[in-house]
Amino acid sequence: MLVALKVNGKAANVDVAPNTLLVTALREHLRLTGTHVGCDTAQCGACTVLVNGRAIKSCNTLAVQHPGAEITTIEGLAAADGTLHPMQAAFKECHGLQCGFCTPGMVMSALDLCQRHPNASETQVREQLEGNLCRCTGYQNIVKAVQMGQAALAGKS
Repeated sequence: MLVALKVNGKAANVDVAPNTLLVTALREHLRLTGTHVGCDTAQCGACTVLVNGRAIKSCNTLAVQHPGAEITTIEGLAAADGTLHPMQAAFKECHGLQCGFCTPGMVMSALDLCQRHPNASETQVREQLEGNLCRCTGYQNIVKAVQMGQAALAGKS
């Protein structure tokens, strides 16, 4: 099946089998490998992308379920000149990553969180990121990074 998408601001047509997961279409058909496959059961959040501005776990949805959707992956955040998105910069500044495997999903979930809760408290950040697992950091610096990114996005930095 041919599915027309808008991925990272560009039109993309993917020819996929009806049972192709969105994460597979992104990684294997469009070669956007920043979206990671962790658990394949929507438990870890490593595959989180934005679909029409909302965070979803792309290992838990089919590509054919999103015709015409605007999809943003981690590759679509930085500026064309390589300048990091404010949330990416916050993760770097706050050392909100170690091995980096969970980072793309964390960043995408953090962006959705900031859209829905622009003044989220530390407790709210922790609650909202519950569906994203990290085995390395202990979350302290991830929470700091989300709050710094949140402030930058709101123009408070």
